[in-house]
Amino acid sequence: MTTNLQERTILITGCSTGIGRCVAHGLRERGYRVFATARQSADVASLQSEGFESVLLDLDDSVSIQKAVASVLSRSGGNLYALFNNGAYGQPGAVEDLGRDVIRRQFETNVFGWLELTNLVIPVMRRQGYGRIIFNSSVLGFVAMPYRGCYNASKYAIEGLVDTLRLELAGTEIKISLIQPGPIKSAFRRNAYQAFKANIDMAPSAHRDNYVTMEARLRKEGAAVPFTLPPDAVLKRVVHALESKRPRIKYRVTFPTYLFSVLRRILPDRWLDQVLLKLSGDGRR
Repeated sequence: MTTNLQERTILITGCSTGIGRCVAHGLRERGYRVFATARQSADVASLQSEGFESVLLDLDDSVSIQKAVASVLSRSGGNLYALFNNGAYGQPGAVEDLGRDVIRRQFETNVFGWLELTNLVIPVMRRQGYGRIIFNSSVLGFVAMPYRGCYNASKYAIEGLVDTLRLELAGTEIKISLIQPGPIKSAFRRNAYQAFKANIDMAPSAHRDNYVTMEARLRKEGAAVPFTLPPDAVLKRVVHALESKRPRIKYRVTFPTYLFSVLRRILPDRWLDQVLLKLSGDGRR
């Protein structure tokens, strides 16, 4: 297994803003060779202007995924130390207002793209005899909140796939870790608002009144909820997952994630539902 950080290459998805960009900068400063990807050409150009080896990678497009992996492996001599599956978005809306196409688009980005990318990378890591794969999940990967059903479902799916993958790779030197952030300062809320406006018709919905309040939260600048942390809180966990001889299976980030992990274990389901409804303001927050 390689020990020189300068020999360690990592492919990161979703580097246009937020967690992905922060992790890309942080790992480069530690000596990693970072391949920072984004789905928009303008963001790729911006990353390249900052000195990154950046390639286009659209998680909704199999051809784009395959080209990106081929490009990275060509530049790295066929080796890849790590993959950080990070690029994702949240589709707000009540479950009863979500159409099949809306759910499919959420899963294309948050689940199917990650799975396809991971399955392209695993044979490389098997051949070289080592590797680290990190999945950026969420507190909403193990507890549900109102009006986040589409995103909840995608993160629950990721957690199930990762738990299975970890078992299937037991006995190899390919280490799998999940990161479960709570609220992190990023462009996530702004992107969620755009997805809401594009895909949810408020007018006929039984949830219209709550949507009005929810829209105000999504438009709000700065931290919308308590305990929001900067993205370098995630960076710290990524570094540990990459450099520890025995990386953790799951890394919790922010107080809400720790709190809900405990409450999920000790509370009956109906009691936990009441806690989640109260904290979410019956979905308005």
